[in-house]
Amino acid sequence: TPGEVRGYLGRLSGPLLDRLDLHVSVPALAFDDVAGPPGESSAAIRSRVTAARERQSARQSPSNPQHFNAFLPSAELRQIARPDPGGLRLLRHAVDRLGLSARGLDRVSRVARTISDLADSERVREEHLAEALHFRVADESHHAEI
Repeated sequence: TPGEVRGYLGRLSGPLLDRLDLHVSVPALAFDDVAGPPGESSAAIRSRVTAARERQSARQSPSNPQHFNAFLPSAELRQIARPDPGGLRLLRHAVDRLGLSARGLDRVSRVARTISDLADSERVREEHLAEALHFRVADESHHAEI
């Protein structure tokens, strides 16, 4: 139940939760959602992921054996995940209103950079950060605040 979930999440410490990149709620689907038309094919998703990984690899320095956003040092991350002005306002709001920590800010930036890579976008835009923040907020009551 939602109350049991809140109780369980309340037992997890902030520093532990801060180390999780994605907090995803998976509600039960309605019949119409299950019986409806199929979504994106696995082949199409695989193609987008492969292209995003190639973009990440091409962007990294040759001396870095880990070519993916998850392994970037913070200083390099700040360079390649610099948000547009709307995204910067959104991040400031998340820090001020949601208490996002420095570690949390880095995690959100990594996820947003990956979302922008999947969208074939050179720049991290406000909508990429909004999606990354949506994945970051474990307590759904905070979604309205974002």
